[in-house]
Amino acid sequence: MFNLRKKNLGKLDKKLVLILLTLLVYGLIVLFSATKSLGSKTIFAQVVATILGLIAIIFILLIDTDFLKQNYKVIYIASIALLVLVLIIGTGREQWGSNSWIVLGPIRFQPAEIVKIGFIISFSRIIEINIKTINHPKTLLKVLIFALIPVILILLQPDAGTAMVFIFIIAVMLFAAGVKMKYFFMALGLGIASLPFIYLSLEDFQKKRILTFLNPEHDTSDSSYQAIQGKIAIGSGKFFGKGFLKGTQSQFNFIPEKQTDYIFPVLVEEFGFLGGGILIALYGGLLYRFVVLAKNSNQIFSKLVIMGLSAMFLFHIFENIGMTLGIMPVTGIPLPFFSYGGTFQLINLISVGIILSVSIQKEALSFE
Repeated sequence: MFNLRKKNLGKLDKKLVLILLTLLVYGLIVLFSATKSLGSKTIFAQVVATILGLIAIIFILLIDTDFLKQNYKVIYIASIALLVLVLIIGTGREQWGSNSWIVLGPIRFQPAEIVKIGFIISFSRIIEINIKTINHPKTLLKVLIFALIPVILILLQPDAGTAMVFIFIIAVMLFAAGVKMKYFFMALGLGIASLPFIYLSLEDFQKKRILTFLNPEHDTSDSSYQAIQGKIAIGSGKFFGKGFLKGTQSQFNFIPEKQTDYIFPVLVEEFGFLGGGILIALYGGLLYRFVVLAKNSNQIFSKLVIMGLSAMFLFHIFENIGMTLGIMPVTGIPLPFFSYGGTFQLINLISVGIILSVSIQKEALSFE
């Protein structure tokens, strides 16, 4: 499992590490502000999760990529089993609209976040095995069935937001694998044709989110309240912001879920357009380093793993910031390294650790 001899630590991307540490510090500062008025110990839990995640990165750097490739079936089966378990004992429907959480005593976690990593690793391997015939209809169908099983299980929770993340990851990884554009256009056409049926199958709260996106003013006291308060906070921040701990919308708790899904308005209200711009620049730098590492990798598996995890980060960043600005529907997607959530913070740090680990792998064996 661990093999230091197969690692070239000299290739470790120091720029990526610096960007990551900057994001973590920035995120903890903003989260402290977002949770101060709540009178909770949320920030302490986030610091603990961050420290554990950084320690995990050190161990992950030593993981042999070939070990992951050898055990991709086990990883995939364990991921599917975890999603099935959620359907049996999952909770959270009353509070969040879907039974996406598992509670074990004081521990609460969202299995789909863990499954993202397992899925990307196993999907990367199945694509690598079939890379030479990936554009043959039978091969592509087999690969798609492999990919869509976890998506269906997540939709049954029902968690459309997380399912969208998976679909985006799948699309990016298939594109990186060289799948012809005609298949993407076919999938897009099928998706557009299915929109009326998809809408009819949605839960009432999901339909409300779509209506809120199309007409934010239609229900200002209920479904549109969060979106409107977020926009007020963002607009009132102007260029330099109101100052740390001085945001009225955030400190007086006008913004629902300000410590999780709507933490970006807290940042912009207190640090202004400048603070938001710095965050987007840091995210841009992070994603750019990911792409550089993928481009420099001469191993198909490593390249696909990096692209899959990059897609995961990109979707979270774009969707979260987009929904607070009103250019995307509200889906409950958290913001990496900023939103509160121990599981989410750990998964994000582990993901970066995996990207760093596969990027410094010296060689890969064949297990065809």
